[in-house]
Amino acid sequence: MNSSEQEECSGLEMMQKDLHATFLELMYYLLPSPYESQETNHLTLAYFVISGLDILNSLHSVAKDAVVSWVLSFQAHPGAKADLNDGQFYGFHGSKTSQFPPDKNGVLIHNNSHLASTYCAIAILKIVGYELSNLDSESIASSMRNLQQPDGSFIPIHIGGETDLRFVYCAAAICFMLNNWSGMDKEKAKDYILRCQSYDGGFGLVPGAESHGGGTYCAIASLRLMGLIEDNILSDCASSTLIDVPLLLEWILQRQGNDGGFQGRPNKSSDTCYAFWIGAVLRILGGSNFVDHKALRGFLLSCQYKYGGFSKFPGEYPDLYHSFYGFTAFSLLEESGLKSLCSQLGITENAAMGL
Repeated sequence: MNSSEQEECSGLEMMQKDLHATFLELMYYLLPSPYESQETNHLTLAYFVISGLDILNSLHSVAKDAVVSWVLSFQAHPGAKADLNDGQFYGFHGSKTSQFPPDKNGVLIHNNSHLASTYCAIAILKIVGYELSNLDSESIASSMRNLQQPDGSFIPIHIGGETDLRFVYCAAAICFMLNNWSGMDKEKAKDYILRCQSYDGGFGLVPGAESHGGGTYCAIASLRLMGLIEDNILSDCASSTLIDVPLLLEWILQRQGNDGGFQGRPNKSSDTCYAFWIGAVLRILGGSNFVDHKALRGFLLSCQYKYGGFSKFPGEYPDLYHSFYGFTAFSLLEESGLKSLCSQLGITENAAMGL
């Protein structure tokens, strides 16, 4: 990127809420061509748009009934009750192409219903005020048991896939929002999460892996949703018997760099999204006051694009993923005009409470 382009992408002195709302509204109506490769993740992209607009206090710009109809069209339904034992997951597909039937040779060419897509679908429905009791939550929860592995982890789709903390988190968030924990063996999930805490205090995505900001968020948010740790645990006189909180806090506080931003791992550059992944963990633990808010705000503003949205690094163009996590980060910083965030669910407090 040349110098004139860098100037065009440079941050502004204030968080431009109205420009960001316009940015998301444009994404609501039409995604740019670079997102074609993300076709199977339509529900995830929609979650970034809808939840982002809610954070920005601009949800009035979407047709909520149309959003509900669109999201519900992705749900997978069992043909009969007996199908709940066929090993499949009856959640939500990520896109229309994910719903294609097998080809003439019986080969599945779609990704089936997916844990991450299901989390995003239920979150969107909750944000726009849909009554979740209207969902067949029993089918979702019952079939989700098919995805939990003997070690307590989850695969995202019934035909296989990676098993790590991302999908434990999705499962926990789904159970929490549906108020139905029958889809998860909480004890096994808890044990898996605890095995992911590394020697340095952070959590890797799998046991034995390097500590990672995203993995740490998934671990702590899952434990909070499961009711295994309390909010503001740092202010509690009794130390946690589950996790090594002081060591975790030390690792987290080392992630804020000299530029004010947060990195996901040691020796990595600061990145907009980790202002949420790390910042939300601190909010859950009750340690937000340990953050240098002014420095973090300065880093985020350096990633703000003058026409709306946030980039991954300063001086680059915005994308939907980093824009959303830029909005969540400013909400955690209690920016004026933004709604408060429910850190463990990734949606606003109002949406989480059904308001």
